[in-house]
Amino acid sequence: MTFGTVSQRVWKRFVQEGVLDASRLNKHISESWYRCKKEGVNPRLGEGKQVLTGEPFNRRKKENALLLDIAMPYVEKMLKYIKGSHSIVLLIDPQGYVLIMKGDKEVLRLARTINFVEGVKWTEEEVGTNAIGTTLIVKEPITVVGSEHYCLASHKWTCSAAPICDDEGILLGVLNVSSPVQYHHPHTLGAVVSTAYAIEQEWRIRQQNEHLELIKQSSDLVQTNIPVVICNNKKQIVCASQNVQNEVPEWSKMKVTDLKELGYTEQSCTPLYSRHHGGQIGFCIHLTYTNQKKVLIYTKAKKQPSVSVFFPGETGTSESFQRTLREIAQVAPTEANVHIYGESGTGKELIARVIHQNSAYKDGPFVAVNCGAIPRELMESELFGYVEGAFTGARRQGHQGKFEQANHGTIFLDEIGEIPPAMQVALLRVLQEREVTPVGSKKAIPLNIRVITATHRDLRQMVQEGTFREDLFYRLYVFPIYVPALRERKEDIPYLIRYYCRKNHWQVKIPDVIMEKMIDYDWPGNIRELFNVLEQLRILSNGNTPDPSLVEHLFVHRMDKIVSRDPSYVKQEKPLTYREELQRREIIEALEKTGGNVSLAAKLLNIPRSTFYRRLKKYQL
Repeated sequence: MTFGTVSQRVWKRFVQEGVLDASRLNKHISESWYRCKKEGVNPRLGEGKQVLTGEPFNRRKKENALLLDIAMPYVEKMLKYIKGSHSIVLLIDPQGYVLIMKGDKEVLRLARTINFVEGVKWTEEEVGTNAIGTTLIVKEPITVVGSEHYCLASHKWTCSAAPICDDEGILLGVLNVSSPVQYHHPHTLGAVVSTAYAIEQEWRIRQQNEHLELIKQSSDLVQTNIPVVICNNKKQIVCASQNVQNEVPEWSKMKVTDLKELGYTEQSCTPLYSRHHGGQIGFCIHLTYTNQKKVLIYTKAKKQPSVSVFFPGETGTSESFQRTLREIAQVAPTEANVHIYGESGTGKELIARVIHQNSAYKDGPFVAVNCGAIPRELMESELFGYVEGAFTGARRQGHQGKFEQANHGTIFLDEIGEIPPAMQVALLRVLQEREVTPVGSKKAIPLNIRVITATHRDLRQMVQEGTFREDLFYRLYVFPIYVPALRERKEDIPYLIRYYCRKNHWQVKIPDVIMEKMIDYDWPGNIRELFNVLEQLRILSNGNTPDPSLVEHLFVHRMDKIVSRDPSYVKQEKPLTYREELQRREIIEALEKTGGNVSLAAKLLNIPRSTFYRRLKKYQL
């Protein structure tokens, strides 16, 4: 959230008398002022005191090497966008040390006058209330302008910061943009938050890739009869030998320390390193048994937390989808409107049905509407219904609209982004009044209904572009749920394949070489495409164990069809738009940074390889 400036008079009165009109300041800033006063921070100073240089600073950067590696491309991209805005971009570690500071040379010179440099510790205890230090404490985005800073040295500055956190909410660092106060811009915080979110997404992808690599590296180890576990750098178990799995049914994601408490002791611990980037990605831990009873192991394991939600499908084990299930479990018992977003083929309608089935509306109807499939001129009558004689061609008995059909149940509006502006106004009125008036009628019908919406488009961007009403957005976007793409939950692919085989009575063991091929593929069509490929495999193999050559043939055939049907493969005749030119430059830069390695370049841009290949073709690179 962005905050307005506070007058010097308010600051002086608090510094001199300790009196503060809390209504004049944002809560986070007023609380920070009180913290600074309590800690004895000198408000008349505020220059950086602790500055790391030389080997201590290099060691600090090495400790945060992964964060720097992931964040630097985004920092460089941000610098291009803010060029000429008299700003500097900073990346800060969880302890408050500035790892990187780049931007306008004149602003960097001004920053040095208050010792605001790389290596400095910029926390509340050191320099008083500031966006970086306060974000480190509250773990929320914040802008601090002028005399909202506690210390005088920063009163000539404005800064906007956002936390960068991992899946568990652990702080990885802080991204910040600072500038002289006269160049303060209210949209800066939005850009910082968006970039921090992109860094978090890239971090998750790296973690998922390392998770998959651990699984691949441990395939031989877990077949042994020796008790052994493979865990990540957080000492969470990723794989376990069969005997450990048998004795600890819920071993997945347990901590190694839990196993020690449950009847095992650590015999040896060997670090495991990535074959791609060389960094440490986990440990191989050999265990031995103690004299404790195995029944104790099972009892303790049963206490591991699980998602309490009915889900008529395969949930897998990936953290990304488990997070989605936890969000479903949280929101389903409530009456809140839910917005489901994610790529096509990820199962958004299934998620909507799961929410319905786990809610107080489960005994009522579930009505699904694809807003993109309804002609615009028929949308009002289709959603709201009409009475007899409402218009030429109307049915004699009238027509009950989708909202009325879903009364006392759930209506699922898929592809909500396709609703035209006029209908957005009408839909907003229905949501506000909780009643619907059929076309041609004067009688309103009260609604007791839950509304769930979904789209593969970015509604926030549509609001910014003016194609989707902001007031309607906030009515629908009460509790957003992200459904991860299949490439973000690749560890679930073996489970989904087994689920498909079980559901379709295809009693075969998928060969390892096929399973690896399935895991390595990026699945632009997500689960829908996965099941489509499995269906083709089942038919081509006559219900027997599929031959690996079939999979190779299928994937080559699929890529050929994509190339032939995708208009982006047609030779470019028109000049590129500004956005296309930016996209083309990003691809060139990514290829330069990765030495022409397409897979790494695609990962750098956070897009599937298939999409990257299409863009290479589109821009004739």
